[in-house]
Amino acid sequence: MRFAYKYQYFHICRTRWHNFFVYLFAKYAAQLKLIPTVTFDTPDEDLTEKENAMRHGCLVAEGWFARWYDLFLQYKPDILSLFAFDSHIENKVTSLLEASSKEGIIRLGVHIRRGDYATWNDGRFLYDDKQMINIIRQFILLHPNKRVVIYICGNDPKLNKQAYSEAFGQENVVFPQGNPGEDLCLLSHCDYLIGPPSTFTLVASMYRNTPLYWIKDINKPLQEDCFDYFDNLFRNII
Repeated sequence: MRFAYKYQYFHICRTRWHNFFVYLFAKYAAQLKLIPTVTFDTPDEDLTEKENAMRHGCLVAEGWFARWYDLFLQYKPDILSLFAFDSHIENKVTSLLEASSKEGIIRLGVHIRRGDYATWNDGRFLYDDKQMINIIRQFILLHPNKRVVIYICGNDPKLNKQAYSEAFGQENVVFPQGNPGEDLCLLSHCDYLIGPPSTFTLVASMYRNTPLYWIKDINKPLQEDCFDYFDNLFRNII
């Protein structure tokens, strides 16, 4: 429901019933138990009773384990239509992609997640610039006959941009510095995506079935078969 007010980058935010007032009504009606709430917060539980309840009337479904993989794939085209980016976001991203629009160029989208990743999973997926540069270098070696243009998005204001520019050439590295919607849209237009496990890159890969490498072991050599696709990865969210 937060797309009604917090993430207003998509077509769904302009639809009739998707607005801040409906969001407030649903939120507080659920809290006051005027609308039933079904919570999915336990892995591997028997969902028969809860799913039966969802077939009758209006209710709120919540929880990290509220997942219906087969239904998602069935309605994926409709979901993509609802979450199409607004035209002004697409237009801005198009201008950023002009430098890599020629044939023979690979667009590599790199997501660098810091901040909360310092503590999430005990910092297991917090990678420094040296480690990320090494991964990018391995990707480039997989494509010796192609020019790779690297689009780096992330949430670290102290990112060492100079290190990336020196490693790969200033003309081959782009730091978009957009808002979350613009960064997500840009990543969705890349040919490959690399980053730590994150739903951000997962959603970016959804739009065009972009190959995505979730770095779970920073010391694992990067190979072409390290990349996977949305329809499989979204079933294995950490």
